[in-house]
Amino acid sequence: MREIILDTETTGFDPKRGDRLIEIGCIEMFNRIPTGREYHAFINPEREVPAEAEAVHGLSTEFLKDKPLFHKVAQPFLDFIGQDTLVIHNAQFDIGFLNFELERAGFKSISYDRVVDTLALARRKHPAGPNSLDALCKRYGIDATKRTKHGALVDSLLLAEVYIELLGERQAALGLHSASASAVSAANLSANNSQQARARPDALPTRISPGEIAAHRTFIEKLGTKAIWQKYWTQSKS
Repeated sequence: MREIILDTETTGFDPKRGDRLIEIGCIEMFNRIPTGREYHAFINPEREVPAEAEAVHGLSTEFLKDKPLFHKVAQPFLDFIGQDTLVIHNAQFDIGFLNFELERAGFKSISYDRVVDTLALARRKHPAGPNSLDALCKRYGIDATKRTKHGALVDSLLLAEVYIELLGERQAALGLHSASASAVSAANLSANNSQQARARPDALPTRISPGEIAAHRTFIEKLGTKAIWQKYWTQSKS
């Protein structure tokens, strides 16, 4: 099952009032495990970035002025997400901006039916909150120290971990990672080792003393003739 963890950054809160999309970050997950495939783009908003918005994400008007316009990144973005499920925190905000930009550029909008909103999941699981991405990282012990400012790709990576925690699948994911790592290690060992393991020429001597064997025999005799250990004692002496 393929899922896309997605986040955006914008110049403000409302595209209908002139705010624009300035960053998209996505990571691909397959069966709830990140594959390493990513999509990331900065976008020229064709307007000034307000100081209060820049203080949140650190993206300035000067930095964005030479970045591509949205219609240039729209098709690569749509190709990356395909028709798969989108996992977004506070999805109404991001989908609102994405659909505004897509429709403005002449592309079909994204259906909300394919979206999983992790904010809604968090509110159901933790009704007392808080349920911001930062708060959920703290709740689940996820290292967010690299997140000095909001950033679409960094936030997508953090959200992927939060999503797994919200679903209660952390241990399963770790198990799959471990199994995969073990399989790779075994394959590498086999490829690099041309000699097959050989049997030991002489068996190691027993570490059980005659006194211990006698004491064990006395104990078994006390169990009676129907005790299953009588069978194994007979086999060991033959």
